Amino acid sequence: MRTSPLNSRERRAFAALVLCGSLAAVAHAQPRSLPSDSGETHLTNIRQLTNGGENAEAYWSADGKWITFQSTRDGNACDQQYVMHADGSGITKVSVGGKTTCGWFLPGSERLFFASTHAASVTCPVKPDPSKGYVWGIDPYDIYTVGRDGKDLKRLTNYGTYTAEGVLSHDGKHIVFTSLKDGDLDIYTMNVDGTNVKKLTTTPGYDGGPWWSPDDKKIAYRAWHPTNADSLRVYRDLLKQHMIRPNRMELFVMNADGSDQKQITNLGGANFGPSWTPDGKQIIFSSNHKNPKSRNFDLYMVKVDGSGLTQITTNPEFDGFPMFSPDGKKLIWASNRFDAKPGETNLFIADWKN
Repeated sequence: MRTSPLNSRERRAFAALVLCGSLAAVAHAQPRSLPSDSGETHLTNIRQLTNGGENAEAYWSADGKWITFQSTRDGNACDQQYVMHADGSGITKVSVGGKTTCGWFLPGSERLFFASTHAASVTCPVKPDPSKGYVWGIDPYDIYTVGRDGKDLKRLTNYGTYTAEGVLSHDGKHIVFTSLKDGDLDIYTMNVDGTNVKKLTTTPGYDGGPWWSPDDKKIAYRAWHPTNADSLRVYRDLLKQHMIRPNRMELFVMNADGSDQKQITNLGGANFGPSWTPDGKQIIFSSNHKNPKSRNFDLYMVKVDGSGLTQITTNPEFDGFPMFSPDGKKLIWASNRFDAKPGETNLFIADWKN
């Protein structure tokens, strides 16, 4: 995808595409208000919720009062899972080691689930061999639930291989997720207690980043399917080594039962992190399609039929992982804008203007 070397910030931003113990409360500073960039007409009253480290994949609770996110703060060598109030206060670590990703609050906001590798090792997974070129590690995540206070950790899946990227349906009954459990990176659904697992995708290649529509009738996702025998062979050889090399990723939409799978973008580059507008008519996502070799990702929106592409952010740094608040009045996302130190990724909230 790129020819220039990646710095630590870029490695984190790109690695998150495949993706999504003791309590550690962090002191809170009031969110600072920042200006939007030229052309960011949908974003007003931008506030920075975190300040320092690498913070990403911030997702709202259904009542809009809490946010869960992953971070390398507190000297962690790889991502741990945290929760905080919607104003950025009360940051609390809820994971126990290993590497974590893709947290999501359960109904009632008293518990959440997230993916973690700590069952394989409480230390961070070994990074891929650099001689393989630019690749992502497919780490041995499983999904766990835990109290918002970090207590009562319970294992929800037990596959011992990449199982992550979970999102809860709006009715609180089902989780959609990505797993390598059957030998390919496919999308599945299960009941919120881990039962009744159903496989939704079968095309060889990566299918991931699934996200329920507001009415739970459709799922948006990102995918890359090898188009010839050679690229499929390379993809499968890397999977055997628990790695994947990112190429192009486009957005797809399917029915909640896996039927009627349709590609809705053909932009080139990497398009990822799809989530829905509150009315269910558009999908907001991150893309570098204007220059796939660039270091810049911006947020875009597109209609469910693939028409009406609209650029939302214009900042020359990374912007990704967008999610609207439950009331549709705010947008949260991760960005490298306004970094105090090179390599930081912080969380931002803006009021949404139609």
